[in-house]
Amino acid sequence: MSDRNGDARPPAPTRIGARTFTWGERTFVMGILNVTPDSFSGDGLLAGTDPIAAAVAQAIEMAQEGADLLDIGGESTRPNHAEISETEELRRVMPVLQAVRAALPDMPITIDTTKPGVAMAAILKGADAINDIWGVGASDARIRIAVEAGVPIVLMHNRAEPRYADVIGEVVADLRRAVDRAMNAGVPAANVIVDPGIGFGKTAEQNLAVLRDLEALRALGRPILLGTSRKSTLGKVLDNLPPEERVEATVATTALGIRAGVDIVRVHDVRENVRAARVADAIVRATWHDPGA
Repeated sequence: MSDRNGDARPPAPTRIGARTFTWGERTFVMGILNVTPDSFSGDGLLAGTDPIAAAVAQAIEMAQEGADLLDIGGESTRPNHAEISETEELRRVMPVLQAVRAALPDMPITIDTTKPGVAMAAILKGADAINDIWGVGASDARIRIAVEAGVPIVLMHNRAEPRYADVIGEVVADLRRAVDRAMNAGVPAANVIVDPGIGFGKTAEQNLAVLRDLEALRALGRPILLGTSRKSTLGKVLDNLPPEERVEATVATTALGIRAGVDIVRVHDVRENVRAARVADAIVRATWHDPGA
């Protein structure tokens, strides 16, 4: 595989909770736990009668299927979603986080939130990293919490309006500024992960353009997280298939993302994407050797 910054060395390993992630050896799979009633993907756990039990069961199933991390979020990010208060987000997230942490004490958990108060409360109760969907935004409040708590942070690309002259160039430039800001604030380089933000502040055509040139993100020299799972762009390509029928499309982006150098894929369907990642890694990273040879 080509290099990231003029050499062939991957980013330094990142400690997330009880686990050290050594980048470049293989692709890691992050399972999504949506503690919401209105997730775009149709998997919002609050739609059921016992969301805590459902979350724990789903988390255990994802772990058994091969998830390396879990991402817990309490506010939908779907277009035109209803914003909720910090109090409501904490009410949704904290019981689930604590129950999942008790059930899976060694599983790395990220908290998906834009609210500093939720991020800090989650870290104090067992979350191991922050997943910031406005990592390129004006506020550095989540960055300050990452510094204070000594935890990794995922900086995701996003824009209020999908206006670009050069979408991949601007995504890389925006993320570079965000990475520099985080490191200047005191976040160690090893604790910074980047995400191109597929489905956030981009049209379907722009999302496809970013996916087509994902390798450009490697110039940032940071681990890359890719979140395409069940996204509307995939549905549009497939004649408007609903979210629950976009598994194969997600798997395709996982395999292509690995070819481009992605380090983590964030998915709803863990088993299918773990299998795709293993095969893609065997081809791209030469991770497999025949035990019978």
